[in-house]
Amino acid sequence: MPIAKPSRRMKPSVAVLMLLAAVAGLNGCRKPESGEVRALVIADRLPRLADPLSGDLSPGDLLLVGNVAQGLVRFDASGDIAPGLAERWAVSDDGLSYVFRLRSATWSDGRKVRARDVVRLMERQLARRRRDVLFDTVGAVREVVAMTDRVIAVELSAPRSHLLQLLAQPHFALVRGNSGTGPFTVVREEDHLQLTRTLPGFDGDEAQEQRVRLAAAAAPAAIKMFVDGDTELVLGGTVSDFPLTAVVKLPRGSLRVDPVIGLFGLVPARSEGPAADPAIRALLDEAIDREAMVAALGVPGLQPRVSLLQPGVDGFTQYAQPPWAALTLEQRRAELVERARTLFPPPVPAESDGGDAPAEAPRPTIRVAVPGGPGGEIILQRLAADWGPLGLQVEDAGEGTADFRFIDEVAPSASPAWFLRRFRCQYVPVCSEEADQLLDAARLTGFPPQRVRFFADAERIMRAEVLFMPVAAPVRWSLAGRDVEGFAENRFARHTLTDLRSANGARN
Repeated sequence: MPIAKPSRRMKPSVAVLMLLAAVAGLNGCRKPESGEVRALVIADRLPRLADPLSGDLSPGDLLLVGNVAQGLVRFDASGDIAPGLAERWAVSDDGLSYVFRLRSATWSDGRKVRARDVVRLMERQLARRRRDVLFDTVGAVREVVAMTDRVIAVELSAPRSHLLQLLAQPHFALVRGNSGTGPFTVVREEDHLQLTRTLPGFDGDEAQEQRVRLAAAAAPAAIKMFVDGDTELVLGGTVSDFPLTAVVKLPRGSLRVDPVIGLFGLVPARSEGPAADPAIRALLDEAIDREAMVAALGVPGLQPRVSLLQPGVDGFTQYAQPPWAALTLEQRRAELVERARTLFPPPVPAESDGGDAPAEAPRPTIRVAVPGGPGGEIILQRLAADWGPLGLQVEDAGEGTADFRFIDEVAPSASPAWFLRRFRCQYVPVCSEEADQLLDAARLTGFPPQRVRFFADAERIMRAEVLFMPVAAPVRWSLAGRDVEGFAENRFARHTLTDLRSANGARN
């Protein structure tokens, strides 16, 4: 991808020239606060600041990266786009050019942040598009150019209204060495991380300082510390540990569940065995009692679903539904059992070894990789209850070979592209080449209605071939005390640590 060198004079497009003028008139805003907030992330170790490209980062790592090494933009508490390293930006009328003006900033070694450095880091991120499903979602980015020392232009091959949502993800945070550009600086202590953010005063006022003491603990300990008043904020809860919140008495209103969109269900884990047979996948998919699983998990507001695309993605009002969706499970059960007998003929009983009755024949086994913790146990128990009447045995795959894997992944934007591209042949063992071709066509078209049509056709194929067995929306939860007024649930489950406590409610 071309990068502007200091000595090279780029010839910007007309749209970029117009945006260079418009971007000067946009302003960000911020809210001063004070008082240290004691926060915990559910994890087995303290988060570490690392380049998102260096490997798979834990949710705790991504929380830290997003707060210490922001990208051009970031999410505010409500999940809306806020200024990051870019203090302002503008978008051309045709949606093909984004121009960002960088704020004055330095790296931890005191070196000034320049546009060409940012472009170089972004180039490394964009180079991952063919190897990583998240970075693949920014495939429409055609060129990133340093226009001046503080102005960057991102040009697209087709309009992408969700670009800012993607760039706000911590995966696009800009890490240079072991440092970022804020909004917080971090110092590692023996058992916690000390995060500090300084806001300059206005009109002669004193500077405001925000401080967060961030530690890590396993879910049971984190919940207990919150109940005991030893921490004010617990982040990083998933379906794995959500059932633990039901066995303690939490302060009223402290349990906060993010209204996220994403993928929560089963995906084939290998291209052999039961997962490779579309008829078996269809049988198992139809036999899942989604209402019972959702009820067993007990997550407030969680709704069962049978479509791959989740209601709430932009541009869609109708979703591919399997033909059996209009019938209740009881109405389908007899036919499911009959199909199971055809797909899994009863095995011949083993011979007895001493005149006793013949040993019971082993049942066909479906091995499933599920999340850990009590949430994963509930999921496995429900699958056993649903697939057992079909004559099947369900086992936890553990560290062994799985036939199916239960995934719980939050979408990085409200675009349908990520949902569908998640099942491209380059990322999963069981796929549809026809659907892949439709996704390629969607990327190339510049006509939004046609793009939606390609997505709808791809979803229909993927749902018919049962490349994914949807159950509900992902599960993300937090615990927030009454003095952490700045915390809010959001649809991306990305939580900034800025502005957690208002100045009026601050307690030192």
